[in-house]
Amino acid sequence: MFRISKGENAAGHAACWLSGLLTLFLLLFIVIFLVLKGIHVISWDFITTNPKPSLDQNLTGGIFTPIIGTFLLVALGTLFALPWALATAIYLAEYSGGNLWVGPIRTGIDILSGVPTIVFAIFGLAIFTNPHLSLFSTMVEGVANAKAFGRSFMVSSITMAMMVLPFIIKSIEEAITAVPSAYREAAYGMGISKWRTIRKIVLPSATSGIITGVVLGIGRIAGDTAIVWLCLGGSMTLTGTQPWWQPQNWLATLQNTGSTLTTYIFYSSPAGEGNSPDKAFGAGLILIVIIFALNSLVDYWGRYRTLREE
Repeated sequence: MFRISKGENAAGHAACWLSGLLTLFLLLFIVIFLVLKGIHVISWDFITTNPKPSLDQNLTGGIFTPIIGTFLLVALGTLFALPWALATAIYLAEYSGGNLWVGPIRTGIDILSGVPTIVFAIFGLAIFTNPHLSLFSTMVEGVANAKAFGRSFMVSSITMAMMVLPFIIKSIEEAITAVPSAYREAAYGMGISKWRTIRKIVLPSATSGIITGVVLGIGRIAGDTAIVWLCLGGSMTLTGTQPWWQPQNWLATLQNTGSTLTTYIFYSSPAGEGNSPDKAFGAGLILIVIIFALNSLVDYWGRYRTLREE
């Protein structure tokens, strides 16, 4: 019989505890570093004014439109990805059985989860420049063999949805699989159909896992740069019909280019054209706060729904 000594058990416990502590310290170090470097540029004007690139390679103004762009991209990307991921996870967990397609589907999901985001970005740009898909962006007029522009909030959101899809699918499938089979058997014994059992019993019981998948998706969408830079464009302002906040201009806004906080950070860094590193640190701090707030809001909503249904 294999026996573990108390010393080995204590060493393993200490190693795991230390690893968790180091992870927490890493997060705190990043946050504190951003606070020290960027807190002095954060003000009401910085948050509520638009970026103003200047000819002397110095970025002025604030981050209002990049913040709006970040929220738009997160909302649209999640909206496109969640139904697709939910349906796929339900099929794999509840309906697949011994289907021959299950193996290739799972392999495809695993491969997709390892594809670099720049590959998704090039794919999205290539696909959505097709003139038949100009609904998602705008047509480039006045040139031979006119193509769609291929850069817009809709294009980048759909491409983002493809990128986060495997992570959300895996999270939701694991949550559905973890629901005790006794729940299903009790429902079937009462004559409840399989689909109704899934909707009314299985999915509510898997809410925490579904929320985890959404949180993973939000973090990856809000933090990506490659897809945004190629599929949304590098404009620091919203280029659709103005004013963008009026309902009649919403579609035009989604069909045109803009920016997010990640592209603002790249543009304002020494590697970009803005050459304003302090503003990059400030925008990075704001981005972390937004991701934390969105994740907390989604988590709170999930807990509220669970308690309400109980």
